Amino acid sequence: MQIMSGRRVRSAVTVVALATAALLGTAGSALACHSDDDRAKPIPGNISKCEQVKAGGKALSDSDFKFTGGAGEKRLNITGLGEGVKVTAIVVLGGDDGYNVYEPGKRKLGDTPPWTELRAPFNRDGSKANIDKWYACGEKTKPTEQPKPSEPTKTSTAKPPTTAPTTTDKPSETSAPSSTAVPAPNVGGNGGNGGGLADTGFDNAWLLWAGGLLVLAGAGVLVLLRVRRKAD
Repeated sequence: MQIMSGRRVRSAVTVVALATAALLGTAGSALACHSDDDRAKPIPGNISKCEQVKAGGKALSDSDFKFTGGAGEKRLNITGLGEGVKVTAIVVLGGDDGYNVYEPGKRKLGDTPPWTELRAPFNRDGSKANIDKWYACGEKTKPTEQPKPSEPTKTSTAKPPTTAPTTTDKPSETSAPSSTAVPAPNVGGNGGNGGGLADTGFDNAWLLWAGGLLVLAGAGVLVLLRVRRKAD
């Protein structure tokens, strides 16, 4: 049997030591980050961005969720989502070193809420850890707006044209009766007195003419008064 040289022995010991250290490191990491929730994927280390989760989507806001618990508590319960929100991953950080990744529709986690009893990995001593923080990744689409019902067309009814009442002409004024001239009495040929009377030398013909003129003047006054009364 051939005896190995000292150099070969030292090389073999070095390889064994490195392999042992690697195995111990892996075991230590596994023991440092583990969870009793088979819906979660425990991962050692720290994470802060959705791109690092590699589940797709961008960071969503807390206002997109209805939830209880969370940071400072041991459990997180998500009971509802905002309109148009789709979740691709939920990251729950806590414990000594690590975080749990929950993906809806995978590892027995439902596609839609409620998602209850979400938690961080255990501490290294095996105790339940408080949640340091949590965030979710996904997409948010704007809800489609329903078209507004069209307003009924207004039909306008044409109003009949309004005509001004016809004005009746005032009755035409009746013309004043024509005055009749009073015939002067025939005085004959005796200087204005009757043939049977004696001629006293007094001529009374002018009285007849004056009387006729008064009658004409009176008729004219009557006509004038009637015309003015109708005009008022």
